[in-house]
Amino acid sequence: MWLKPEEILLKNALKLWVTEKGNEYFVLQRRRGYGEGGGGLTGLLVGTLDTMLDSTSKVAPFRILHQTPDSQIYWSIACGGTKEEINQHWEWLEKNLMRTLSVFDSSDDITSFVQGKIRGLIAEEGKVSGVQEDDPEKFREALLRFEKWFDLPQKEKLVTYYSCSYWRGRVNCQASSIYLYLDTILLSFHLVVSWNEIWRLEKTSNVILTESIHVLANGEDHYFSMFLHLSETFLIMEQLADYSIKRLFDKETFQEEPSLSDPLQITKRGLETNARNEQFRAFFRLPKEENLLEVYESFLWVPFSHYNTLGKICLSESYLCFASQDGSQCHVIIPMREVIGVEKPDRSSRALTVCVRGKRALRFSEVRDFDRLSNAINRRCGMTASPQHSASTEATEYIHDNPEEVAMMVGQKESSKAVSNEALMTVFHPQDAENLDAKMLKEKMKEQSWNIHFSEYGRGTSMFCTKKTRDLIVRGVPEALRGELWMLFSGAVNDMAINPGYYSEIVDQSLGTSTLATDEIERDLHRSLPEHPAFQSDTGISALRRVLTAYAYRNPKIGYCQAMNILTSVLLLYAKEEEAFWLLVAICERMLPDYFNRRIIGALVDQAVFEELIRMHLTQLTEHMTDLTFFSSVSLSWFLTLFISVLPIESAVNVVDCFFYDGIKAILQLGLAVLDYNMEGLISSNDDAEAVTILSKFFDNVTNKDSPLPQTVQQNSVGNNDKASSLSKVDISDLIKEAYEKYGDMKSEEVERMRKRNKLYVIQTLEDTTKQNVLRVVSQEVKFNPSQLDNLYALFKRQHFLSCYWTMNSPVLLHHDPSLAYLEQYQLGFHQFRLLFTLLEPWSLCSGNDALFLWAFRLLDENQDGLVNFKEFCCALDILYSGTFTTKLKFLFKLHQPPVPSALSLYTNRCTHLCLKTALSTGKGKVDLQAYLKQWQDEILKKEESIKDLPRINQAQFIQFSKTLYNLFHGDPEEESLYRAVARVTSLLLRMEEVGRRLQEPTSPQKSTTNTPSATITLEAGSIPQEVEWSFAFEQILASLLNEPVLVRFFERPVDIQARLDHAKGAQLKAKTNK
Repeated sequence: MWLKPEEILLKNALKLWVTEKGNEYFVLQRRRGYGEGGGGLTGLLVGTLDTMLDSTSKVAPFRILHQTPDSQIYWSIACGGTKEEINQHWEWLEKNLMRTLSVFDSSDDITSFVQGKIRGLIAEEGKVSGVQEDDPEKFREALLRFEKWFDLPQKEKLVTYYSCSYWRGRVNCQASSIYLYLDTILLSFHLVVSWNEIWRLEKTSNVILTESIHVLANGEDHYFSMFLHLSETFLIMEQLADYSIKRLFDKETFQEEPSLSDPLQITKRGLETNARNEQFRAFFRLPKEENLLEVYESFLWVPFSHYNTLGKICLSESYLCFASQDGSQCHVIIPMREVIGVEKPDRSSRALTVCVRGKRALRFSEVRDFDRLSNAINRRCGMTASPQHSASTEATEYIHDNPEEVAMMVGQKESSKAVSNEALMTVFHPQDAENLDAKMLKEKMKEQSWNIHFSEYGRGTSMFCTKKTRDLIVRGVPEALRGELWMLFSGAVNDMAINPGYYSEIVDQSLGTSTLATDEIERDLHRSLPEHPAFQSDTGISALRRVLTAYAYRNPKIGYCQAMNILTSVLLLYAKEEEAFWLLVAICERMLPDYFNRRIIGALVDQAVFEELIRMHLTQLTEHMTDLTFFSSVSLSWFLTLFISVLPIESAVNVVDCFFYDGIKAILQLGLAVLDYNMEGLISSNDDAEAVTILSKFFDNVTNKDSPLPQTVQQNSVGNNDKASSLSKVDISDLIKEAYEKYGDMKSEEVERMRKRNKLYVIQTLEDTTKQNVLRVVSQEVKFNPSQLDNLYALFKRQHFLSCYWTMNSPVLLHHDPSLAYLEQYQLGFHQFRLLFTLLEPWSLCSGNDALFLWAFRLLDENQDGLVNFKEFCCALDILYSGTFTTKLKFLFKLHQPPVPSALSLYTNRCTHLCLKTALSTGKGKVDLQAYLKQWQDEILKKEESIKDLPRINQAQFIQFSKTLYNLFHGDPEEESLYRAVARVTSLLLRMEEVGRRLQEPTSPQKSTTNTPSATITLEAGSIPQEVEWSFAFEQILASLLNEPVLVRFFERPVDIQARLDHAKGAQLKAKTNK
């Protein structure tokens, strides 16, 4: 490896190096302790030291120095791990530089020329490898070692590397280097672990290891310790694991994340930036388009407390955010569209004042680079301010005082006049300002408390959020302010402000569409809060239909999932229709990620987090109930519906208030409080059914004594019966307050870490269940044993992932549909099928013949969608491995039926077109369920194909069939005998066909000339008779081949299946991927 030239004063310092060869300008040296001789005691000492050194500090055993005759200074220009490697560099120097150096007169000119040449070589290598690290020299050295040790395809991208110690149990195997690679974790000892095989990734500590990283993969535990930057290492590993999950399992293409969209361009810096952006957006509830650009440490003057609070200013393209660091839990979000300008009143204190609409200003002081910050804010507020943004934002600020003006600012089209501009609660439960009972008086007092809060802390998007804000939330939000505050705390107000008119457009586009999602929506419309008057009328049902249909149209990847109707119905009660839509967007895409899809992964992850929190905080319960899966099953509805499905509506909305402010942490806290409140009953319960009854009765007795809703709106609980009425009532405000007092110290950051830690395990558990289902179905069709089938599934799944990983427009990605059955979840396109089939086929059947690969792919692709699933792939291999002579021959025979080689591009293009068409129509058109049922029925009634049903093959196909048979025998011990046998068979078949044609010819010319004039013309002198096309039936070929024992032995010879599988496992990652 070429090195950046560095000066070395002593050529043989401490006699650690031995000169192997040299000339006038260069010296090649070997380090003592390596190679022949070893170097005696000194060499033994040097070799021992090198072995014990950390791998990043090890010295390469060979090096090349540059020298000039009249100088005592040497320059290191190359190093190598092997003699062959260093000799290649030496030969290049002799061939390309020696003659040129003899021309120079000055030693300085020679040295400058050599240094420039070496730097040029390094730069060229850097372009090829794409090195973009802070220390490119060390990274390039690590990259070369990585490529040499693991021998992976050139496409594979090394992201970064760290020095560590590797542990197996309590045994320290030795110091080594861990290589964090985009698709796999690569360790020394030639250990390769794919990201998609990892079940656990977490920081751990024990008596032996103070802090280490634990990786559980393929049933084995791996521990890595002694990182110089352990937190940084773990962050990169988390990012890589999360990236692989989204790309491989969720088929995410990261089109909105340029730094992650191309696997070849991902760097350590890009991953760290992406982690910061995700944390920034999650904390401040910002749209997914926002990225953290700059961070400044400063003090913010807090007018209501009359002191400066220390914190950080976070600047994105459209938002200026501040979060305190002194424990005051103060943060503020200022949209740039609301900023009027920036003043710099006091340069001595490095302070600036940001002026915001509504006659408000925020003063930041002790800003290190306040001039730069001031210019950045002025530049952005000028760019983003627009009448649309201003109107939308002011509508949010004065939503309570000017509802009519807000409705005018929405900017909806005339075609969408049906869209409701009022919250359903105001329509079906208007407040009577004249007749105020005790509950309404208390409601007005709550409103007054919030108005006082607004006057001190601000109102709208630039409001200060503090501990006092949370205290007001815990006590309950007034009915009149609920919609406004939900929009503010969820960040939905910003989504709606930057997308004026979007909802109206998408409602127009989605109306009339018929999909599986719309069918499910129609089915569930009347199941959404059926006891509420709003959803007993067409007004509420129509609004619910529009919001759900519009969201399914916006996000076909989610479409519609049960529980979305319950959430949306509650949102419509307190928010306008468009606001309810954006609140649903915030819940599904930001606050509860991966909740509402086919596998509800997000909810399962939070269930795992909930179990972990139960073990931490409710030890008495865990001691009595060691198996916590009961709580996972019973709490699923808590997470999916935010307790709306188990609590009366007047109590559930208080939970939703806390959720929009604190996120999932509020739901976890409340879940712990519910279990804690029922601790005695749960411990004394005899079985799960009794525990469920205890919790159900508890929820039925949760009330909201301050709710101003009339009894016609409030839900009638089951607790009204005599048995339940004997139980004490629990007020929801007291329950929420208790949850915050006991478990409020839980940090949102810790919850997110627990989510990431459990997500891998949840996904792998689901994948394992899918695998078991697939193997159970396929095992009934093939003769592979369970171990072989398991290995085949792993190979097929990895090949599927390779297709998703490297090929952005592969048929697998274009055709991906998460609603398909588990057998169809992993499929291969033609190019990936060719690579895997090449590794597993027993006879090199299709080697070097793309047309034959295509015919095999076509034969397996029964529905002609351009994809082959695992069952189809296994059935083909089962024939080749375990089939009888007849079934193998029938497979080869069918392989050579149309299309002919010229149809290769035609079939490929047709399959690609079909995949594109399917991808574009996903979620847009009516799903033909009858077609699926018919296909399922046909598969059940499908009879085994008879050899008499096979069509005949023509002349060209028979010639290709014969060539294929010849190719099968290459390298076989009986190769010559097999060739002769095939020659005899083909000759026999041709003679039989010739005899058959002669028997069918007319016996006399007279008979043939009496038919038509055209027949007479063909018999005239000088004319050429038309050649008759001949063909063969499968029975003819089978009968002829059965007469050759050597051919029968060849096809019936057993195949070492496990050897083929082991070979494929080792060579799969190294296989060349063209597309």
